[in-house]
Amino acid sequence: MRELALALTLVAGAASAAPLERGKVPPRATGWQESGLGAVRGVTIGPIESALHPDKGYGSAACAESLSEARRMGATWVSLTPFGRVWDLAPTGVSPTFELDHAENRVAVRRAIEQAHAQGLKVLLVPHLWVETGGWRALIDPGDDARWALWAASYREFLLGWARLAADTGVEMLSVGVELRSWVTTSRAPSFTAIVRDVRGVYPGLLTYAANWDDADRTVILGELDVIGINAFFPLAQREGAPRAELMQGGRDVANRLAALAKSWDKPVMFTEFGYTTRPNPAIKPWEWPDGMSNVVVDELAQAEAYYALLSAFVDEPTFAGFFVWRLYADPHDMSQEAEWGFSPRGKVAELVLRDAFAAHWGGDGPRALATSTVRPSAEHIGRY
Repeated sequence: MRELALALTLVAGAASAAPLERGKVPPRATGWQESGLGAVRGVTIGPIESALHPDKGYGSAACAESLSEARRMGATWVSLTPFGRVWDLAPTGVSPTFELDHAENRVAVRRAIEQAHAQGLKVLLVPHLWVETGGWRALIDPGDDARWALWAASYREFLLGWARLAADTGVEMLSVGVELRSWVTTSRAPSFTAIVRDVRGVYPGLLTYAANWDDADRTVILGELDVIGINAFFPLAQREGAPRAELMQGGRDVANRLAALAKSWDKPVMFTEFGYTTRPNPAIKPWEWPDGMSNVVVDELAQAEAYYALLSAFVDEPTFAGFFVWRLYADPHDMSQEAEWGFSPRGKVAELVLRDAFAAHWGGDGPRALATSTVRPSAEHIGRY
């Protein structure tokens, strides 16, 4: 009976979900604030596709538990990140299979979307690219014009496949790419613009693109989007041991920079990713990946201070739509996915900051009624759900 009740809940949630139509967000920098959608309070739920961890990935009972934890923290959105695979930095095609067979993964992602909707969570779907031999996807360069054309055609099919699933499952927002600097900041960008317009033909919801923090102002396809997405691994300090005041000034500098970007394109901005590792001075080089570190001292307070410094700078910003924290995993109990000093805030001091951020009134929420609190008490019972 319990399984039947869950199935009926998932069906009901999926039936009621629908993409947020493009016209819902007015085409201006303060459009999200004016939309009435409420600020994005989001968590990225990382996939687990490994055969060593069966039945722990998207759509599993463990995934449902992770989504429930996110909701209880105060999240209103989740980001799901299915991966495609390229061999190296000079590809001419994308394999839609990462570790789990592509057909199986589509079923799993569909189930995860249904689970999220059943929890009352909105979904951002972010098709990602994994470079098998190492290297950063931002540096992909297929080579000459003919190889670029092959690459664009393959990426188009990869993205359209996920766009169709997003439309079919009522995903509220879709990212058309992640950190594709060599494509969207160069003379190659028109071929990417054409793909975005093809996506519009199959997916009626909101579109974003996850620009890297240091190239968003050089990304020339932002006019095609509804919301400018930023993978916001901005450094907040330049020296070790920077005090909170210095970190907060770094956060204000980032807020001023992104407000100017929003106004220059007349589009709201959001963090498609933000996060800090759990180690000393994480705000100096936030993009450094924890897997490559050794002999790391775990420092929960430093992670929490960085969260606070960045997010507090954006609370009242009217051009800021919201954020997705990087990240939790599809199985909340699987400790093998990331080292203790990794990005996850789960069960750490940063989780308390995140809970308060989720509970706060943000500029993206629109006007606040007079004589009401700007925050609901939330930072308690760390790690308890």
